Amino acid sequence: METMTVERVIDAPIDDVFRWLTTTTNYTASPLVLRCRLARRGSGAPYGVGAVRNHLWLIGWFSERITHYDPPYATEYVVDRSLPPSRHELGRMTFTEVDGGTHVRWTTRAEVGVPLLGGQLTRLFARPVITRAFRNILDAAATALTTPPGRTPPRR
Repeated sequence: METMTVERVIDAPIDDVFRWLTTTTNYTASPLVLRCRLARRGSGAPYGVGAVRNHLWLIGWFSERITHYDPPYATEYVVDRSLPPSRHELGRMTFTEVDGGTHVRWTTRAEVGVPLLGGQLTRLFARPVITRAFRNILDAAATALTTPPGRTPPRR
């Protein structure tokens, strides 16, 4: 099982950053994310506890369930199903107000679910792809939240 963490400060208010990053349909702003949809609304908020979201990334398909929702400070999820198969213990985003905006820390603990080779495949393939996808999504959030209205964001 590998723990992967990506961090970034986004020059925007914590409420805006939390809202953007917990609305996973926004993730398609990343070139590594093909489709996201909310399959079941959560308790008290669309992406609250119990929400189920389905994601199709270049590396696979994931059905995630929100297990913790504390706006605007934290959200947690688990991957209940995926293709290719994976083992997933934790997905967590935390948000902290700092000088210059909001510090986001995105951590996941997972492994490719292939007997005997899962750990090696995770280290060699999944870890770099997952951390790159997380960085791309955080970059997309920063661009979306800091580009003035009416201006076109720079192309990647």
